[in-house]
Amino acid sequence: MRNGVYFDEFVGKAKEIAQDRAGTSAMGWVSAYANALHLQARLRATQAEVERSREDAKMLVILFWVGVFLVGYTYLFYPLMIWFIGALRPKKVLKGDIYPTITVVIPAYNEERSIGKTVLNKLECDYPPGKREVIVISDSSTDDTDQIVASLNHPDIHLVRQEPRQGKTAALNKAVGLAKGEVIVFSDANSLYGKGALQRLAANFADPHVGYVTGRMGYVNPDGSGIAESCGAYMEYENLLRALETRCGSIVGVDGGIDAIRRELYVEMDPDMLPDFVLPLSVVERGYRVVYEPNAIVAEDALSSTREEFRMRVRVILRALHATWCMRRMFNPFRHGFFSLQLLSHKLLRYSVPFLLILLFVLNGLMVHRGGFWVVAFTGQCALYGVAALGSALLRFRKKAPSVLFFPFYFVLVNYACLVAWVKFIRKKKQALWTPRTG
Repeated sequence: MRNGVYFDEFVGKAKEIAQDRAGTSAMGWVSAYANALHLQARLRATQAEVERSREDAKMLVILFWVGVFLVGYTYLFYPLMIWFIGALRPKKVLKGDIYPTITVVIPAYNEERSIGKTVLNKLECDYPPGKREVIVISDSSTDDTDQIVASLNHPDIHLVRQEPRQGKTAALNKAVGLAKGEVIVFSDANSLYGKGALQRLAANFADPHVGYVTGRMGYVNPDGSGIAESCGAYMEYENLLRALETRCGSIVGVDGGIDAIRRELYVEMDPDMLPDFVLPLSVVERGYRVVYEPNAIVAEDALSSTREEFRMRVRVILRALHATWCMRRMFNPFRHGFFSLQLLSHKLLRYSVPFLLILLFVLNGLMVHRGGFWVVAFTGQCALYGVAALGSALLRFRKKAPSVLFFPFYFVLVNYACLVAWVKFIRKKKQALWTPRTG
């Protein structure tokens, strides 16, 4: 407003000077007056342009801080929120010393390196004989997987072959249809359980409100690789979230290597669906809880190959995106209450982080000319991605380095895998088949 008054006063003075100089010449006065009006129009246009620039800058700042908040909320404020809610009104699980009949289902495709040890591991768990069985569902394996399982020659071990190859989810559908147990336990072909894992899982089903239980995944890092160490740290973060979510009611997403479900709650899924995501959501939808049992421990060898870890993350996230779309009705807060916010926070926002990171980098770059905070923030972002690039180079040449160099790289790798998965999802690509972990 003050600028507008200033412009008007300036133009008024210009008119007076023009009139004085024009004397009695009418044409001279008209010409001077026209020039003054033209100047006034130009000044007002400049003023409007300045105001628009200021509004655009304000919008960029607002968008930047919204992005910062969403990333911060996803990784920090959401865990703090569920910690506070769980501490305020914790929902306990009424565990009991029970031993329902259990069927352990192990889908396998060309797992000759680990299948024998994995199957025997389940029989070595502390659980009453006669109350457990193991079904190995071979998804048209072409190596010695089937022969190894058959050679174990144990009455509680059953081998089922799926022909033709259809993937893990179809294999689970078929195996559960043959299961006799009241509780179905899902294990990967390389998952080694702790001695008390089955009993710890079963104890949660003493609570009639519990329909699904997942255990604690721990990655073994025999090679001491940076990618495996970073994956282990990421898994510990996920385990912490699951412990906090359990105190609020139900968890969002499970491991797949050590899960258990009441037999009557299992629903058949499309072959391209992610069972580790769809099944727990279907259990919550039916009014049961999905909980985390930290004392049911499973160990798996972590991937030491960056390429294999990336491929695995893309596959899992792609299938999770399709599952999220399939189960989008779970985002309705009027039907599913606080769990809808959990699902939005833990999954959808997490999968949106790569877009937020790109947005933050671009917006920060546009604001660098302002100096001060914006230079510091942009330098920090560049440093993060620079350290990630250094970590990638060290991993490529298998060099030893402090973990601080590998964690930024793993953060970038996971979010890049998420971005690739989004592209595949938008292009309607699906992936039902899998290959054994080799890296």
